[in-house]
Amino acid sequence: MKREVWNTRTGFILAAIGSAVGLGNIWRFSYIAYENGGGAFLIPYLVALLTAGIPLLILELGVGNKFMGSAPVALKRAKKGFEWIGWWGVIASFIITTYYSVIAGWSLVYLLKAFTLGWGLDTGSFFNNELLHVSDSPWNLGGFSYPVLIGLLTTWLIIWIIEKRGVQAGIEKSSKIFMPLLWILLIVLVLRAVTLEGSINGVEWYLKPDFSKLTDVKVWQAAYGQAFYSLGLGMAIMIAYASYLPKKSDLINNAFIVGLADGAFSFTMGFAVFGTLGYMAYAKGVGIEEVVAQSIGLTFVVLPEALNMLPGLKVLTAVAFFMSIAIAALTSLISLVEAFASAVMDKFEMRRSKAVDITIGLELLFSLIYATKAGIYWLDIIDHFINTYGLILVGVLEAVAIGWIYGADKIREWANTYSDIRAGIWWDICVKIITPAVLLYIIYKETLSNLAVPYEGYDPAALMVGAGVIVLGIMISFLMPFIRKEVE
Repeated sequence: MKREVWNTRTGFILAAIGSAVGLGNIWRFSYIAYENGGGAFLIPYLVALLTAGIPLLILELGVGNKFMGSAPVALKRAKKGFEWIGWWGVIASFIITTYYSVIAGWSLVYLLKAFTLGWGLDTGSFFNNELLHVSDSPWNLGGFSYPVLIGLLTTWLIIWIIEKRGVQAGIEKSSKIFMPLLWILLIVLVLRAVTLEGSINGVEWYLKPDFSKLTDVKVWQAAYGQAFYSLGLGMAIMIAYASYLPKKSDLINNAFIVGLADGAFSFTMGFAVFGTLGYMAYAKGVGIEEVVAQSIGLTFVVLPEALNMLPGLKVLTAVAFFMSIAIAALTSLISLVEAFASAVMDKFEMRRSKAVDITIGLELLFSLIYATKAGIYWLDIIDHFINTYGLILVGVLEAVAIGWIYGADKIREWANTYSDIRAGIWWDICVKIITPAVLLYIIYKETLSNLAVPYEGYDPAALMVGAGVIVLGIMISFLMPFIRKEVE
């Protein structure tokens, strides 16, 4: 079966940036910077990007392009015993897709509401009670929240249409529309934010450097974690995307463009977020620390409240904000789905159309639990475990398998062949020593934290289910290499 290819290098780069730029760039980076030294955080973040993020990205692009296959196939071609590592990356991306699609569904609901500021004055009540209808515990599913279910089904319909059209007509063409639009929306949001009264105070809180933080190990841990998560590493995405590149591709240049563009988006979005929070604090007459938040609370509760308070252009700003959230979610979701679908196509030599139907059918089925009234609990629990024992573990395994066993020098030589920027011994050191050491340290610290105190005070039984999903995923990864081709 002939392998699909990107139509243009620009199309690949936009798709790769679209994969990397996700919800974390909007709701996580600025808060992490704020908590970890403000402007000074940019130093460890840039170091982390150059010594772990981009080197591992080069590794994944090199493996995908050299061996021309999805993560399981590419790693198997490097060494037969590596196939299960690729499957664990694929299954980790599958698990993430099931709840990421629900958040994308929320963003579509909010985008619709943005035209009338339909979340009302009590944004917390709207999110928890009118949208999610949150139950009292993870065990009380309470049926579906129908607004969430409709948003979820709409999300899957959009993804299905794009994925069915293939690499060039689907993923590449949508990226050429979505990504320029996302950057335009970013500029609109920043310009609106920095013209608000009090916004400068928020930006100062965001960027005010505290260089004493640079001696804190936790700050460096946060920087490496952010660099790793933000680029979508360990999810089997970049290996699959690189497998659609021509053999004569400038992999190293591409990696730097994607990595730096991702960081630039995160940094710039911080001006929009903290500028708006600065205005909100000014309007309320409180300190910025009293309104700042991160993650879901920032996006769906705090910022809608701030949008309500704007002195003008409320609807325009609200639509721009939630359109950017929706696009970031959809472009990342497309890449997550492709990681799994490409593995199914390769494993069973299956046509794209059939593989996409199976992939999205399964992912839709498993995503339904997050559309229930207990969905947010399970989203939080599964996300907590998969980020540490899914993505970071895959990153460690890739670094060890390719760096130490297969040979970092072989991938380096392949990547250098057609690249303007050449990787030297520094890359080997990053991949073989720095990346696995840092990622293992993060796993170690997270494990200690999990053993010391139950995560977010959840019932231990619920946490055991979350951990069980990860263990089951790893077991399936070990079994997949033994399954033979049985499907056309």
